[in-house]
Amino acid sequence: MGFFDGSRAGEAPSAGLDKGLAKTRTGFLGKIGRIVRGKKTVDEQVLDELEEVLVTSDVGVGTTLHIIDRIGKRVAEDRYVSTAELHGLIRDEIASLLLDDLPDRPAGFDAPLPNRPHVIMVVGVNGVGKTTTIGKMAHRYRDAGKSVLLGAADTFRAAAVEQLSIWAERADVSIVRQAQGSDPASVAYDTVASADSRGADVAIVDTAGRLHTRGGLMEELAKIRRAMTKRVAGAPHEVLLVLDASTGQNALRQAEEFTRSVEVTGLVVTKLDGTAKGGIVIGISNDFRIPVKYIGVGERIEDLRIFDRRAFVDALFG
Repeated sequence: MGFFDGSRAGEAPSAGLDKGLAKTRTGFLGKIGRIVRGKKTVDEQVLDELEEVLVTSDVGVGTTLHIIDRIGKRVAEDRYVSTAELHGLIRDEIASLLLDDLPDRPAGFDAPLPNRPHVIMVVGVNGVGKTTTIGKMAHRYRDAGKSVLLGAADTFRAAAVEQLSIWAERADVSIVRQAQGSDPASVAYDTVASADSRGADVAIVDTAGRLHTRGGLMEELAKIRRAMTKRVAGAPHEVLLVLDASTGQNALRQAEEFTRSVEVTGLVVTKLDGTAKGGIVIGISNDFRIPVKYIGVGERIEDLRIFDRRAFVDALFG
């Protein structure tokens, strides 16, 4: 199942992604165009202004400095780099910073899974599209012929269990749920146990974005992990952190918090279609050395796209 699956009938395969990144592309390329206008070569002034463009495009300071350093070395080595070549240099550098997913955690929904059940724990703050992402993942796995079980372990937010139940019905998959306020670790354990006993291919466990108790969120997530491991060795096999692209640098701070306490194996970046801050995908992936697995570029259930770094960069530059 490819990166561009889910395009509307009659659309070119890349049309959905191109539209999803339109705001980011317009702002990013427009800024670059302004700094090279009237220039024939890439000099120190161009590099300084490019640095500002990347930082203000939410690529992040650390990643920006890395890109500028690499381009600066190329300019010094070649002694002459035209502004026409600058786009190509930036494209190559950005593509080289984005990580590919690992074989034991395939992004393709129809790819063979190394575990059965393959347990995925989904984390992130409230409001980033976590539950919606889980529903879309369940749909894509189910559409690929896999049996899926959802676990509603976000028992603290009033609407979370109901929302996930609606998605389970829409995706035609089963769900394990308990009453609001139940122990999340208990729900997670029951989900994994049920998936194991049923022979389900995939178990996806939702978690809280915040707690209404004295215990810290990260301690609760660690407890959930331990509960799942008791039933299935190595579970969860993936921990996906969902981030909202439109929050820009707030997403970076969320990534810092979660990766400090949870072993995040992959990123899901949502709401790219509604923001000009798509550069955050580059910065977060590079800063934390975690691959982006999926991106959200629309409201439709098919608009959760498998991330491909070259296709992303091509769409970013048009």
